[in-house]
Amino acid sequence: MLQEQSKSSTAVQGSIGIGTAFGTFGELLQGMHVDNDLDFLVTFPIDRHAQVILYPDSSKEIKVTPAFKNKSVLLAERLLKHYGLPPGGTLTIKSDLPVGKGLASSSADLVATARAVASAYGIDIPLPILQQFLCEIEPTDGVMYPGVVFFYHRKVEIGEIFGSIPRFTVVAIDEGGEVDTITYNQERKPFTTEEKEEYTELLYRLKMALQEQDVRTIGEVVTRSVIMNQSRREVQALCHLLEVAKQCEALGVVTAHSGTYTGVLLWQEEDHYATKLAHVIDELQETYGQVHVFHSLSGG
Repeated sequence: MLQEQSKSSTAVQGSIGIGTAFGTFGELLQGMHVDNDLDFLVTFPIDRHAQVILYPDSSKEIKVTPAFKNKSVLLAERLLKHYGLPPGGTLTIKSDLPVGKGLASSSADLVATARAVASAYGIDIPLPILQQFLCEIEPTDGVMYPGVVFFYHRKVEIGEIFGSIPRFTVVAIDEGGEVDTITYNQERKPFTTEEKEEYTELLYRLKMALQEQDVRTIGEVVTRSVIMNQSRREVQALCHLLEVAKQCEALGVVTAHSGTYTGVLLWQEEDHYATKLAHVIDELQETYGQVHVFHSLSGG
């Protein structure tokens, strides 16, 4: 339920409420399902978070810090009105998820905001109601659910819970700029029937691989998803990243399909993990300068 990862409060008038939500490293897979022509993604939870603190007050409006996080204001206002709660307060948002990079920073902000409202007023916000509100704001990743989920992000509906993610590490580069989620989804290129059929087959393979914790198959699926996404958002460094992954026998390459981060995927429990990690970092730093290291959210 939504109250998970929130600090509970029983104060009728509202007390300080705190909510958190994890981000994702792009997606394990993103495409369109052949059976219903719906866009979907499979989340990749990472150990980075957004935290939102709600300070209720006697004013008639919601304010936010930083000021540009207006989507969280909109969600908080709608939730407070829906539940007949006092309309005033200040949201303070702290996040280690960069904006516009494909790491679900906006989705994490919104889910953490809802959890902060629930925490401040001691209420339970059912996930279907939250998803309804989120759908009115923007396409959203499935970060309100623990673990890996198959999620219809444009409709903001759950497809299926796939379970826990193995202990992965991603050594990533950032090709720069920012991607606006709403604009990207409005300008998306249509999928062919052949693509939809392959994406649906990849989805089934990924589901089975996650159930069996088959990291090699997971790596194959995520890499194929990156390659198929090239016609929609090109990763200029993909050939080099694939070569680096091959050199050190990594699992493959994973990307933020509607973002700017792409990286080499490693399994923390494989032989010579530390050596492979150091090799990938050195190789990418030599070519691109700054690299970013992310870890999957075990049990998340």
